[in-house]
Amino acid sequence: MHERKLIKRAIDEIHNGEAKKINFVWMEANGCTGNIISFLNADQPDVPYFLKEMVNLKFSPSLMQAEGEVAYEEFLAVLDTNFILGVEGALTNMEEGFYNIFATYKGIRVSTAEAVNLAAKKAKAIIAIGTCASFGGISAARPNPTGCTSLGGFLGREVINIPGCPANPLWVMGTIASIILNKKVEVDEKGRPMMFFKETNHTNCPRRSYFDNKVFAEKLGDKECMIKVGCKGPITKAYCPLGLWNSRINWPVEANTPCIGCASEFFPDGTEPFVKY
Repeated sequence: MHERKLIKRAIDEIHNGEAKKINFVWMEANGCTGNIISFLNADQPDVPYFLKEMVNLKFSPSLMQAEGEVAYEEFLAVLDTNFILGVEGALTNMEEGFYNIFATYKGIRVSTAEAVNLAAKKAKAIIAIGTCASFGGISAARPNPTGCTSLGGFLGREVINIPGCPANPLWVMGTIASIILNKKVEVDEKGRPMMFFKETNHTNCPRRSYFDNKVFAEKLGDKECMIKVGCKGPITKAYCPLGLWNSRINWPVEANTPCIGCASEFFPDGTEPFVKY
């Protein structure tokens, strides 16, 4: 798979002195933190190897040892270095952003919105990790009482969007490798890396021949095309049937469940119902 070759090339160039390891900041905004959990399931390379060989992880609420004011000081220190910013979760400024607290420092509460703004001003590249950060996702679903929005919408600037609920770890690692190697990432009109979001899941679905021949599943468990039972593969650009999930074992359709469109910009309001009869 090309993403693994890309990651290997980035690590090889770092070893050869042709490229440099870059600092990496992972921030968690309004969401379920499912993306960091997904990231920890990576293999080939796994997360320890990725963190040892490709980036210097300088801040992550879920993974760093420091906490409290010490952690916030480490966050402030990295802002004056060369770093990539990754943010999972949607953003909100409602109630001055205090639906999501980032830190309490010297008696003053710091909202995640304020901290993300600080980091975004200095980051070499900004990555929205997961659908909430990329498009609002579940955090911004109707009726959206917290006023959540995408990272790019919140910042008012273009960011690299890696949607998915959660994002596949190889999509994240491959994007970072591309930044290290090429200094930029080729993206589509929605800011998604072309290497992972060029085609729909429907395009490369192993059940595509059933669709082409108009042979459709009538219920879950049938082996035919699942578009009539709710599959959203035709409106979902992602790399799932090619890159796969769970150590490249399968993806939802191979597990006999419809694609629910979790990487779609319309998820979840525009991809419901996920299953229908």
